[in-house]
Amino acid sequence: MAADTAGAPTSFDRGGWGWLFQRITAAFLIVVLAFHFFLLHFYNHAYEVTFAGTSARMGDLAYFATMWLFLVAATFHGVNGIYNAMLNQGIEGTQKRVAQGVLGIAALLLVVQGTRVALVMNGFL
Repeated sequence: MAADTAGAPTSFDRGGWGWLFQRITAAFLIVVLAFHFFLLHFYNHAYEVTFAGTSARMGDLAYFATMWLFLVAATFHGVNGIYNAMLNQGIEGTQKRVAQGVLGIAALLLVVQGTRVALVMNGFL
């Protein structure tokens, strides 16, 4: 695995799991975001999107699963990108551990809250 200018390997460098997951989530996000824009901005217009309509869409298991995976993939992709940008800026030691902890907690909270909202929209909670 190659190293960045600060000497720390990042998922921007080929060969690791981070690199692979960053690319997989990017491809997934492009496809699902295109689907989202088509469905909610072209097929339905913004003024037609309602709470009841969202709840109905989330009641479909395939749609619910796709949107939940979208949440998880976007969270990983964004948090991993921020973390690697910080590594490329040269953080190490305590700063690196704090960044890992803060970003990990933020990612966990985002997925938990997003899951709660999705379950409410689905009618599960």
